[in-house]
Amino acid sequence: MATRIQLVARHGLFLLALFLFLIGSANADNPIVQTEYTADPAPVIYKDRLYLFTGHDEDKSTTYDMRNWLLFSTVDMANWQHHGSPASLSTFSWADKNAWAGQVINRNNKFYYYVPIRNKNTGGMAIGVGISDNIEGPYKDALGKPLVENGQIDPTVYIDDNGQAYLYWGNPDLQYVLLNEDMLSYKGGINKVNLTPAGFGSRTGVQGRPTTFEEGPWIYKRQNLWYMVYAANCCSEDIRYSTGTSATGPWTYRGVIMPSQGASFTNHPGLINYGGKDYFFYHNGALPGGSGYTRSVAVEEFTYTSNGSIPQIPMTTGGPKQLKYLNPYNRTEAETMAASSGIEVEVCSEGGMNVGFIENGDFVKVKGVDFGSGASSFSARVSSGGSGGTLEVRADKKDGTLLATCTVAVTGGWQTWTTVQCPVSGASGVHDIFMVFKGGSGNLFNFNWWQFTPKTT
Repeated sequence: MATRIQLVARHGLFLLALFLFLIGSANADNPIVQTEYTADPAPVIYKDRLYLFTGHDEDKSTTYDMRNWLLFSTVDMANWQHHGSPASLSTFSWADKNAWAGQVINRNNKFYYYVPIRNKNTGGMAIGVGISDNIEGPYKDALGKPLVENGQIDPTVYIDDNGQAYLYWGNPDLQYVLLNEDMLSYKGGINKVNLTPAGFGSRTGVQGRPTTFEEGPWIYKRQNLWYMVYAANCCSEDIRYSTGTSATGPWTYRGVIMPSQGASFTNHPGLINYGGKDYFFYHNGALPGGSGYTRSVAVEEFTYTSNGSIPQIPMTTGGPKQLKYLNPYNRTEAETMAASSGIEVEVCSEGGMNVGFIENGDFVKVKGVDFGSGASSFSARVSSGGSGGTLEVRADKKDGTLLATCTVAVTGGWQTWTTVQCPVSGASGVHDIFMVFKGGSGNLFNFNWWQFTPKTT
């Protein structure tokens, strides 16, 4: 489940800042988003970059209060760039609630975002379609009405090698349609999967639900075998899967992937192969204030067995191995990070997003930075409508070796930008870097991007 991004209050997420301060010494990189609550991960690859669409749980939610979707991306599976919100309830004029679990797919040089939302005209859940020429959005309503509407949720989409696209969704049923080439219509009617214990495992004691299937299906194909991964056995949910020889089955139940664990009583899978590695995305309630209504997306690396089975995957705080080191001599957006404490993000007047709401002691961690033979200086794009402060760059931990200190003066506005530069000492080889923000009380400054300059030889 789960606008440019809707901003939270400047002094929000106090518990998040406290929690990350307490775990700072462990440098936990799971959950992968620590600036807000996220849920229902949906990964997709485009131009050698992995994009991750998520839902967005509002702060302090005590129900599924979800009003927009968020987007993140990575090239190394360690540092994630925040792209803001590509779509929201306001994208669909006929919707009024429940921006829940959606999925994006690329076809014909366009991007299609299938989302479950409540139709304000009928009061029922429906599947809408957003469309964009850019994977990062913004998305617009492709139809001006639901693609399908039968009160069920959680669409997943996949295009077979022969070009046929399948859209599955459902809770309590599992249903599908065969999408046409335009991805905005379908042929034939709505098909209902026969949920049998042989196909989806047995459940007892829940009237009307004879199998473990609950919701959140995720369909994909690997080596001529089709996988249907889903949230099972509410509540608390675990993640299970079935396989089939075609996109429409018959399905054979294969077992549990991720047992019920963590602070969230729901879960939602998203599986993908990227950079030659296989990854399992899910959500939990690991951030402070976390629950079944304030969730956080995380990811684990895994390996299929020789017969195509998926092993059981436990939740971790470390996340997967970094695929490649980050080059500090390229300009890097400040909202690209492996972990953070205290900060939030907002829309930037210079394009994209910036790190903001910075207070004394907040930090951003960037993992696996390769300085090579060394750096001579550090530049940062900053602004301040507050009191200004200093930006410290430290190696490997928040109080690690000091590499650089830049002074940030007041610029006259939160979106009035200037570039500051300071000398670097001791930066060589590979390090995690912590950009630690220091100053007085209240909000200090904003941070748009950074870049190191190499030593000349």
